[in-house]
Amino acid sequence: MGKGGKSIQAQVEAVARPLVEADGLELVDVELVKEGGYRYLRLYIDKEGGVSFDDCERVSRAVDARLDELWPDPPYDFFEVSSPGVERPLKRDADFARYAGHQVQVSTYAPVDGQKLFIGELVGLVDGNVVLRLTRGPNSGKEIALDRRRVARVKLHVEY
Repeated sequence: MGKGGKSIQAQVEAVARPLVEADGLELVDVELVKEGGYRYLRLYIDKEGGVSFDDCERVSRAVDARLDELWPDPPYDFFEVSSPGVERPLKRDADFARYAGHQVQVSTYAPVDGQKLFIGELVGLVDGNVVLRLTRGPNSGKEIALDRRRVARVKLHVEY
């Protein structure tokens, strides 16, 4: 935990969101992960038509300068800014409305009816539930509602 008891990700989001949005971009996600003994702070940004290397570089410079003010000795080893890719995560309520009708992959913290992974067409976020029409398995075509509190991750799903 950092200043004011907020998580590192929440503090970074509070700093980064206004800078990203002022540049006409969307802040999709903030993650702090440990890989190979190092801590990586990653921002994922997007815009209609996708982000460019220049977009990432501009955001990186602006946000990094503000994070240096917040943490002279940062709680991470590396800072990166990139695109969320084609399988972007859906986190905010607006994401669920924007991507209704798209294929998604939903992972739950614990099994629901014996499974933790669901693939289907996103109907939307309804009364705190992630609603989708399954497109895989014996229940294909069935609509299910998963309590958002039990959902670990929702991301766009692309068939390769």
